[in-house]
Amino acid sequence: MPQPAMEIPKDSLTDIETHISATIANGGHIRNILAEFSGTHPWDEKWEVQAAVEALHVFGSRWTIEILAALYITGGKRFNQLKHLLEGISSRTLSDKLRFLADENLVARTVEDGPPIKVEYNLTDHGKVCGRLLSPLVAHLKMQTGSIQLLDG
Repeated sequence: MPQPAMEIPKDSLTDIETHISATIANGGHIRNILAEFSGTHPWDEKWEVQAAVEALHVFGSRWTIEILAALYITGGKRFNQLKHLLEGISSRTLSDKLRFLADENLVARTVEDGPPIKVEYNLTDHGKVCGRLLSPLVAHLKMQTGSIQLLDG
């Protein structure tokens, strides 16, 4: 956990918790809708699990979630700026992962003519939507691990 923990006022913490609760309720509702169609051929439980695993495959690869989080939190970055944010990633791995995320339509590579030529990486609209959907989960996990705490006083 990064130190020090982020301290936020009670009203902000309550606001976050309220939106997380709404996300949980929405997730339950979506699960119930999908369950109405699951269980019948060809959409049995095995099909549904396989479809979920396939949909989530991009998030299962090392460094992809870290890159997406960095771009979601900080906005567009150049290669070395992004490398600096991601402690421990090699240049080769970052390059490979950015190419993979571009192929998955989550990251866009923008080249600005020079000299010098500047390349910036940004989330696509699809990447931003994924960031917004994951944001409540990340906030919940930050609170659970103590990275976000109630401001004393």
